[in-house]
Amino acid sequence: MTILVTGATGTVGRRVAGELIQAGHRVRALTRDPSRANLPAGVEVVAGDLTVTDSLVPVFDGVTAAHLITFGGKDFGALRNGQEIVDLAVKAGVRRVTVLGGWDEGTLEPAVRAGALDWTFVQPTEFMSNALHWAEGVRAEGVVREPFGDATTAMVHEADIAAVAATALVRDGHAGRTYGLTGPERLTTRDKVRIIGEAIGREVRFVELTEAQARARMAAQGMPPELIDFLIGVFGDVPVEPNTVNSTIEEVTGRPARSFAQWAAENAAAFRA
Repeated sequence: MTILVTGATGTVGRRVAGELIQAGHRVRALTRDPSRANLPAGVEVVAGDLTVTDSLVPVFDGVTAAHLITFGGKDFGALRNGQEIVDLAVKAGVRRVTVLGGWDEGTLEPAVRAGALDWTFVQPTEFMSNALHWAEGVRAEGVVREPFGDATTAMVHEADIAAVAATALVRDGHAGRTYGLTGPERLTTRDKVRIIGEAIGREVRFVELTEAQARARMAAQGMPPELIDFLIGVFGDVPVEPNTVNSTIEEVTGRPARSFAQWAAENAAAFRA
């Protein structure tokens, strides 16, 4: 069986492809630019764009399971052709899909639910890899500047997200399930900064920005107003349910969720000057 991984060069998709290839499965990876994919040996890399349905016709040929993401294109916007993608997958003989979802639904999620596919939705809370946005400041100054120092989230390791998706693609018992994924603990922004410092053996200072300062910085970085409002809303008033620690990762994969300290140790080189 051939398993299609969309978003294969992304934070999670790359790891989904790696998990599947290591387990001995045949993997086809979708990317807009195969020349830059740099995926594990054995992965079949194909060109295509999730936002352009016609480009996906040959991509789905011979595929029986697929890992789907809900966004695409150069602007990473929510897919507008979700129904067309589902119709194409069903016609090609795809039987099982995982869907990596975000905060808001687009057109793909309802099309998947209403269709003939066996589906599993994977809905992680904040990615641990988001902390890489701090790397430049840590390397240059040993400082992280953010608002909401006491905002508490249950960050999840991207490898754990991938492991859940890969498991649901190849094992029975996951159809019709929605898995909200968390890490093993809730941490404040200050905690995360401290843990990064411990991983690199160097104190990292946390400087708390006001909301106005944070908005001004994001605007200067070119973020659209609606994204700024979203981020301020999420971290200014952290949603409780997605950040309530659960054991889903261990229940699905048989392995406990990785801690942020593990993630920081694995990625320490990114924060060292």
